[in-house]
Amino acid sequence: MSLPHLSLASARALNLAAQGLLAPPRRRARKEDVLATIRRMALLQIDTIHVVARSPYFVLWSRLGDYELRWLEELLAERSIFEYWAHEACFVPSEDYGLLRHRMLDPAAMGWKYSVQWMEKHRKEIEAIVARIHEHGPVRAADFERREGGGNGWWDWKPEKRHLEVLFTSGRLMVAERRNFQRVYDLAERVKPGWNDARDLPSPETAQREMIRRSCRALGLTRAGWIGDYYRIRRLKAEAALQQLADEGELIPVRVEDWRHDAYVHRDLADSLAAAEAGTLKSTVTTLLSPFDPVVWDRKRALELFDFDYRIECYTPAPKRKYGYFVLPILHRGRLVGRLDAKAHRGEGAFEVKALFLEPGVRPTQRLATELDTALARCAQWHGCETVRVSGAHAPLALAGAH
Repeated sequence: MSLPHLSLASARALNLAAQGLLAPPRRRARKEDVLATIRRMALLQIDTIHVVARSPYFVLWSRLGDYELRWLEELLAERSIFEYWAHEACFVPSEDYGLLRHRMLDPAAMGWKYSVQWMEKHRKEIEAIVARIHEHGPVRAADFERREGGGNGWWDWKPEKRHLEVLFTSGRLMVAERRNFQRVYDLAERVKPGWNDARDLPSPETAQREMIRRSCRALGLTRAGWIGDYYRIRRLKAEAALQQLADEGELIPVRVEDWRHDAYVHRDLADSLAAAEAGTLKSTVTTLLSPFDPVVWDRKRALELFDFDYRIECYTPAPKRKYGYFVLPILHRGRLVGRLDAKAHRGEGAFEVKALFLEPGVRPTQRLATELDTALARCAQWHGCETVRVSGAHAPLALAGAH
């Protein structure tokens, strides 16, 4: 039996279809669409930078269009989703709690996210925080005053913030809700009542296998070099794991033009695969993506699949940045065609385009200009900005249409 053969464009379309980026939304989003989108992606990465809307909101907007930001917080407070370390800090569907529970039970393996030495040195103060929460209810880091100096980022957290984080990483505390995007911590047994490790915890092997399945569905098409990154699964023998699922009929091996390595598609996506092989699966979406969107968060995958060399430069010193502080990839009809450095000036009602760069070989066609203009206008309106303001000098800025 011959393997399905795909063009690179069809492989990209499979990824975008699985990610919910194949076609623009046909109706205004509802609250249940937010949860369905998170389930479709499996993970929604959290980041606090807000020169434009914070990343988790932006990722949802790229797929849903206009929606109420409060729905995400409501889903968290209602326990439909929870927070934990998955790819990085992520919102995760609540039914997947057991997949990540093993990480909580072995927090020392979580690297910088948990310090055994800190826990041992401050055990008395940490237990005092647990007792306070038990008696008086949930807390925020902001509920504790900084006794000296000023905070300059995660490396200079006040002690209570670090106490709360080690308790969160070890699973003793969970995020019960967010207020103004600040975590509100409560005892895990109050956030996840009824959970019992002895009864409910899957084996590590079962959990890992399920994370691989989730990754395969979310990616649409995958290969061994990509699979471990989605949930940051360590010590994964990726090729063997994928081949075993293929031998069992759960994954469909495929060939992609010019790729030497095997690729796989989950059987749940068989209809999309058939359309991709026939060349009829095509993305018609033009939108902006967050730097922490699953489509681009794995730099290696973005390069191999989309020929898009993407580095997040917000953590790079300004003189060393090539494109800008918070650069948004531009998705246009199945391709990543450029990147745009933007800032929302909400008080002024202006969405600023500081720079716009097209990828080498991308022609600034009228259709691209028109659809990018529309995407920028929609993005600005969602931010509460009436105008798009082009301020930079990088060609081809005229493509965006100064308003």
